[in-house]
Amino acid sequence: MSDVINLPSLDPLLLSELRLSIMSILLSLEEADFLYIKEATGASSGNISVQIDKLASAGYITIEKGFIGKRTRTTCRLSPLGREAFVKHFEALKSYLPNSNKL
Repeated sequence: MSDVINLPSLDPLLLSELRLSIMSILLSLEEADFLYIKEATGASSGNISVQIDKLASAGYITIEKGFIGKRTRTTCRLSPLGREAFVKHFEALKSYLPNSNKL
């Protein structure tokens, strides 16, 4: 009988492709506005809005709403909790791969 391997849990919130994309964008930038995220992901405004709300509710990102002239601007930033969750999720994913220590 073989030994049982205990793999770390993946973050269920980051299993969504769009949420993971948003987190990846914010990891590489200090901040990103809604329009940038929309263009970078190719997702609809409604879908992005729902997903950033979910990430904000979890404390993974912060959202700041303001104005530039008469236009509204929504800016998103990765929180320290979000950064930690992303890194843990990425490390857990790597552990599922054979020879993951080489990545």
